[in-house]
Amino acid sequence: MASKFGMAGGIPERRVRPIWDAIDSRQFKNALKLSASLLTKFRNSPYALALKALILERMGKSAEALSVCLSAKELLFTNDSVLMDELTLSTIQIVFQRLDHLDLATSCYEHACGKFPNNLEVMMGLFNCYVREYSFVKQQQTAIKMYKIVGEERFLLWAVCSIQLQVFCGNGGEKLLLLAEGLLKKHIASHSLHEPEALIVYISVLEQQAKYGDALEIISGKLGSLLAIEVDRLRVQGRLLARAGDYVTAADVYQKVLESCPDDWESFLHYLDCLLEDGSCWCNESLNDSVHPPKNEQCNSSHLTDEVFISRLSNASAFAHKLQAEAGNDFIRCPYLANLEIERRKHLQGRGDDDKLIEALMQYFLRFGHLACFASDIEGFLQVLPLVKKEIFLEKLIKNCDSLSAVPTKFLGQSISIFKIEELIGSMFKIPVVELEGSAIRMGQMYCKNLPLSKDLDQQESMHGEELLSMACNVLVQLFWRTRELGYLLEAIMILELGLIIRRYVWQYKILLVHLYSYLGAYSLSYEWYKSLEVKNILLESVSHHILPQMLVSPLWVDLNDVLKDYLKFMDDHLKESADLTSVAYHHRNYSKVVEFVQFKERLQHSSQYLMARLEASILQLKLNANNIEEEEGILESLKCGVHFPEFSSEVGSKSLTFNEDMVSRPWWTPIPDKNYLLEPFKGVSFCPRENLHQQRKGREANVRTAIEKRSLVPRMIYLSIHCASASLKENIEANGSMYDPKMSSELRLLLERYAKILGFPFNDAMEIVVGASSGQQSPEAFNSDTVDWLNFAVFLNAWNLSSHELGLSGEDRSRPGTWHIVNSLLERYILEKFRSMGPDISSLGCDLPTLVQLVAEPLAWHGLIIQSCVRSTLPSGKRKKKSGAGAADQSNSLISNAVRHSIQSLCTIVEEIMKWLRVQIKKPEDENVEIILSSFQRKAETETETKGPGQVLQVLQDLTSSASDIELGDRICQALKPWSHIDVARKLVTGQRKVLSEFLHICDSKFRLLQSLKQQI
Repeated sequence: MASKFGMAGGIPERRVRPIWDAIDSRQFKNALKLSASLLTKFRNSPYALALKALILERMGKSAEALSVCLSAKELLFTNDSVLMDELTLSTIQIVFQRLDHLDLATSCYEHACGKFPNNLEVMMGLFNCYVREYSFVKQQQTAIKMYKIVGEERFLLWAVCSIQLQVFCGNGGEKLLLLAEGLLKKHIASHSLHEPEALIVYISVLEQQAKYGDALEIISGKLGSLLAIEVDRLRVQGRLLARAGDYVTAADVYQKVLESCPDDWESFLHYLDCLLEDGSCWCNESLNDSVHPPKNEQCNSSHLTDEVFISRLSNASAFAHKLQAEAGNDFIRCPYLANLEIERRKHLQGRGDDDKLIEALMQYFLRFGHLACFASDIEGFLQVLPLVKKEIFLEKLIKNCDSLSAVPTKFLGQSISIFKIEELIGSMFKIPVVELEGSAIRMGQMYCKNLPLSKDLDQQESMHGEELLSMACNVLVQLFWRTRELGYLLEAIMILELGLIIRRYVWQYKILLVHLYSYLGAYSLSYEWYKSLEVKNILLESVSHHILPQMLVSPLWVDLNDVLKDYLKFMDDHLKESADLTSVAYHHRNYSKVVEFVQFKERLQHSSQYLMARLEASILQLKLNANNIEEEEGILESLKCGVHFPEFSSEVGSKSLTFNEDMVSRPWWTPIPDKNYLLEPFKGVSFCPRENLHQQRKGREANVRTAIEKRSLVPRMIYLSIHCASASLKENIEANGSMYDPKMSSELRLLLERYAKILGFPFNDAMEIVVGASSGQQSPEAFNSDTVDWLNFAVFLNAWNLSSHELGLSGEDRSRPGTWHIVNSLLERYILEKFRSMGPDISSLGCDLPTLVQLVAEPLAWHGLIIQSCVRSTLPSGKRKKKSGAGAADQSNSLISNAVRHSIQSLCTIVEEIMKWLRVQIKKPEDENVEIILSSFQRKAETETETKGPGQVLQVLQDLTSSASDIELGDRICQALKPWSHIDVARKLVTGQRKVLSEFLHICDSKFRLLQSLKQQI
């Protein structure tokens, strides 16, 4: 079975080594040549064939590689005389895995195990195959077999982890944990345990069965010494005691932890929970955020009497003061946060004193107010205060400004913290516009004043006060929302651009610019700044939401394709290779990571963003090829005619979606991807967007499910519509020769009913709304914000009616079949109204252009496909024998042909008008557009109560650039500032918008040329 010394797969190593050297140096042609030479001497060697297959796979010749590897597999199965060693099997396994044929690799190992049932090396290879297939039951069975052969602890733990995976990630019941416990007990009785990870796994098995007493006995006994770090052992003991309900002992244990690690905030929260006998955090099996306190409803100590409650909190307060005295420095925050948490707990039980909490907050500010984390530290504590008390706290902070630290960096940090508290409590949304503008100006002045503090810092180091520009941007955007003066928005862009000239690594500025440029329709600039973030690996999952929704509605299809391709490649590769991480965790005996890796993979697999991206990537390909029906049919064929998409959305409905996006990094005006306050009127000074944040994020899952289901129907409906439209003519032209399947019409009807239900109406009601909207009986707002979806419905409804003839719409012109006229009217009405309503204001591009692009890219394009299908069916395809009833068929075909002509002419008119408007916009002199932007800064205040107008913060920064000196700011900052000009930023914005309009013009032009060619054909 095993290879002899100096042999590789039964072949002398000196013959194999040159091939591997060539593979490792990526000289695949040379490796293939050497492999061919090897095969001439070892024709029946599975290892030689596997090597050749590996080389072919690396060269991208997947079909040849699979064929050669199958030959190697066949030799293994049929020739008993060939050597079957681990090297041969692993090489075959690598090839099959890279070719997505894991089942074939597994069958090779299963065959080898059948021939050599006690070979540990091969069994470990088989176990790895089951890990990659996520076959938890077979993993367990194989691991137990290996354990029985050699009795090693690691194989037992492999089996136990496999059992845990069955319970948490598979269909196994919790009774399986009894089996895992029994296996471990038996092993401990005879061999004990020798690894810390083994102990952790054993305790987790007991904990998952709520056997806390048994787990405590283990951790407190001889085996507990496996955890060499005393504090780690104490933390486990504290958790087990608390979950067992022994809060007194648990509190003592956590007290010991805090004496050793006074900055362990999580342990202090647990300590307080134990003192107050609040087990909610352990019941929910979730740990509190390391800094931000748990939600109010999670804390429950109402069963304690007032006397006991106050007494225990007094003990906690005394202990916190002891920790403060022992800490003796300004770096450890936990003992001081403890005072705030104690006051918060009192408030949650209705026994708090607002003034004491405010005093504690003030003390915390005096000690840690200069830290960037100050505002996030106290956010949870501010939530328990009423609004009036929050404002009192803010007033106290402002009054204390004079007594702030004399150290410039500390003074700056404290000043920034005060601005953050203003944002946090929403006071920025309540003050008059004049005061709001004054705040933005002060932020700009403070940034300029403190810039010299950063003159000696490296460009990659965070600068002192760089948050001020982000905060000033937020204020300026709010000023735009409240006044609708575009200059404030443009000013926000310009100060961020200047900030990135000074230091180009500030990701917060870049994200703000991504959203601001998107709002103005300059998607090309948004995409440039997004690319500059250099988002890679798992950040693609958590950060892509900043750009993906905007790109989906933009005409930059090439860039959108790149965004989707990069994101899906990472996700697909990770899902494919994540099992390798699990395998590594097994082999490195890091057993606690095994379940974590598998659960993480499942979390990504159910990502709402991943599912939507898969759908949109397919629909994008359909958009890109919609001008050529043959290419479109090729795309549909590669998508299996869209069949799996509706099934896919049904599966999504039964599973829990995960939302892995980092929403905290989003700007205040767009807290979730499908919400933008700037598209709505200002809601008054009593409104604070932050207060609605939780509700908005909570409702996302239902909205995303609906969106996924709706979009998943589109590819299949396109496929069915093309065939139904074609059949409407073919059944008349070739009465006895049509290949059309009548079931297609029935399926399209079912999908239309499902689509209408998603839009919120029964099928018949949805049809009536469409008819009413086309005739003008319904107002333009009839479709709400779902105009694109409703027009898609109308287009597919027309295609279905062509083959079913079920819609009996009265009063129609016989020369223009009803549903054709409905679609033409809707497209004309909504598309032309949309672009005619677009004003000269440059912000209208971001507000209205996305809808216009979608209307052209989807309903108009899908209608164009149906027209192409009809035109293709009318083209001669050889001589036909005239059949009886041909006169009636000719008359019907003539009616449809007339309808098609009218539709082509209607679409030509629509597209031509859009193209004229786009050319006018693109041909506008650049200087004229730049002047329009600059003119938004020219208004000045006439009275003291009136705002000074946009441009005040920008002026502060321009004064800095004009007076910058090397001595004061340092050479790097000074050199960066000198060439900067706000006019260049304005020109950049104009160029970015023009590029987007040019791309849209290119899309429209291709549609127009298609329609002209169809007009000539019919």
